[in-house]
Amino acid sequence: MSSTGQPAVVADRLGKRFGDRVAFDEVSFEVGQGEVFGFLGPNGAGKTTTVRTLGTLIAPTSGSARVAGIELRPENGTAIRSRISIMPESPGLYQRLTVMENLQCFAGLNELAHPRERIAQALEAVNLRDRASDRCGALSKGLRQRVALARALLNDPAVLFLDEPTSGLDPVATREVHELIGELRQRGVTIFLTTHRLEEAERLCDRVAILNTTLRLIGRPQELREQLFNRSLEVRLRNPLPDPQAVFGALAELEGWQVATGGYTLNVADPEAAAPHVARALVAAGADILSLTEAHHSLEDIYLELIDEDVEVSAR
Repeated sequence: MSSTGQPAVVADRLGKRFGDRVAFDEVSFEVGQGEVFGFLGPNGAGKTTTVRTLGTLIAPTSGSARVAGIELRPENGTAIRSRISIMPESPGLYQRLTVMENLQCFAGLNELAHPRERIAQALEAVNLRDRASDRCGALSKGLRQRVALARALLNDPAVLFLDEPTSGLDPVATREVHELIGELRQRGVTIFLTTHRLEEAERLCDRVAILNTTLRLIGRPQELREQLFNRSLEVRLRNPLPDPQAVFGALAELEGWQVATGGYTLNVADPEAAAPHVARALVAAGADILSLTEAHHSLEDIYLELIDEDVEVSAR
């Protein structure tokens, strides 16, 4: 694995068209080494096509990229593929073969040096040593996903592309996959994760990008919240205030307020500085405070805000 400090993946105005249809366009980003990078977007946004392009499975129409330090060009396809792995949503294991036989088959197809050692390391990484003799068709979907992940780890990739790795899994299997991703991060593997599960991205990813044909936003979830939403306090009271304007209008720390379910939303520049003043004013007004907290916008809120904007623009 490279330790040069260069980005693991760089896309510069990358685009892909199929005839007149734009799959994605003018996409630019960098993924740091050892980073878990989330790639989000609605169906048809171009996420999987981007992964297939970066993975050398299809050629870009425009722009440029570097993957694992290698320029994305047709003549470099073999070199890039030796440094990366792609785990698609449907991994395509041979159901009649055992776990070991599947891994031996793929190790042979990839002409790996020291295949026995690599298979043992991959099985250890996904905690499947005791299931190596089991037929894949007899495994649960969660265990098959682990086999697929072991397959993806055979070549000790510098960059691992995971396309919807928890799709269709139950909560227990999903948690196991999350734990494996966390362990891979600790080993320094760069992970490019596409997912529809926004809570998954928020839990696992250092940064996320939201794609809807073009790149809409990129950054850490907290940074994206600050870009899209004003900071605010959520106040819940036992009973509504008789005259909320008299209470909130006198507070210089507030930039505005709105009635909300069970209380009020207060727009503020600095929630920590404003909260004590709000609490004192409410107590002085005889209000029974049930809670006073800073509003937390989830990654789902950010995602829906951006996608709704796109829908509104398209409708004009």
